Amino acid sequence: MRPGPEAGTGVVILAGGEATRLPGKLELDAGGLPLILRVLQNVRAAGPVYVSANRSFPPEIDMALHCPIVIDRLPGRGPLSGLLSTLPYVREPWVFVAAGDAPGISAAVAAELSAAWEPGDEAIVPQNAAGRLEPLCALYDRTAFLEAGQAVLRASGGVAAVVEHLQAKRVRLSDERVFASVNTPADRRALLET
Repeated sequence: MRPGPEAGTGVVILAGGEATRLPGKLELDAGGLPLILRVLQNVRAAGPVYVSANRSFPPEIDMALHCPIVIDRLPGRGPLSGLLSTLPYVREPWVFVAAGDAPGISAAVAAELSAAWEPGDEAIVPQNAAGRLEPLCALYDRTAFLEAGQAVLRASGGVAAVVEHLQAKRVRLSDERVFASVNTPADRRALLET
């Protein structure tokens, strides 16, 4: 049996999307910091951080990240490709995945997911009030995800499809506002007004 999250958790921030509705969104101000740095600040207490990206950031952001940035080997294939490119570099047996455009995700969310773990679980994945999985704000057994993810990627599936191949526990978080992401100019305005 694989050990649980208490054995060590790394954090992967997914920062590789094309951002067609809000180009450069991860570099935009999100309350005094670029959005990617705000997410990093929120999650860094959960464990060592790795950023999965499809390109480098401007030098001032690259230097401020202070963590490995892994370039997606198959850009344009979605978050699953980014995760599968990054997970081989993660040393910890568990990984907390955080969307880079979701400034409400924090180390407290990782702790809440970790507290739900029971022996045999390979994933702890939030499910929102509508019953939809939130696999980009979840906790995964790194080895199990890598094993299941390769086949799903070959079949052109996504992260949610990997969850279906794992011993996954679905949970409701105490605060579902953490799922809010910044995808449009209106989303960014709403973030700056809070």
